[in-house]
Amino acid sequence: MTHVSLARALEVLRRGGVVACPTETLVGLLADALDDAAVARVVAAKKRPSDAPLALLVPDLAGAEALVELDEAARALAEAHWPGALTLVARTRVRLPAPLLRDGTVGVRVPGPSLALDLVRAFGGPLTATSANLSGEPAIASTDDLDSGLVLDAVVAGKAGGGPPSTIVDVSVSPFRLIRAGAVTL
Repeated sequence: MTHVSLARALEVLRRGGVVACPTETLVGLLADALDDAAVARVVAAKKRPSDAPLALLVPDLAGAEALVELDEAARALAEAHWPGALTLVARTRVRLPAPLLRDGTVGVRVPGPSLALDLVRAFGGPLTATSANLSGEPAIASTDDLDSGLVLDAVVAGKAGGGPPSTIVDVSVSPFRLIRAGAVTL
């Protein structure tokens, strides 16, 4: 797997490639989330079941609101914890590739300080956000531990912050529902 700079990773993403990159918690697989073929490549690389949707990294709250519906309470939650390891599951506003969706919702987050945050901000749009491991295998915190079976176009070398994955909250329902406890305590 080729280790590349952020500038080179950005070029790979813009061409529909799949990049492994450290986030603030774990190493993730990033691809252009609006490109059906790129999203399909992430699903294939992970050997991920079709009933397990991929989440999205977005550069900022405005980027999230362009894709999903956030009411005042959900927006307040985002403002309190973004950038950070909080994923909000919300109703979509736009057409997205099927592997990202479950019942018209998608998970979105602005990653905490990390190479992934730098990359999604440079990209300027949504990227896939899923751990860089084969489905069912443990997530990793260093690109040194990438499984050789993962089919990737590039790797931004480094270590993630480690610790638990993002906390996931479904804000498409009222009251909100905790889906997964994680790095952010609510």
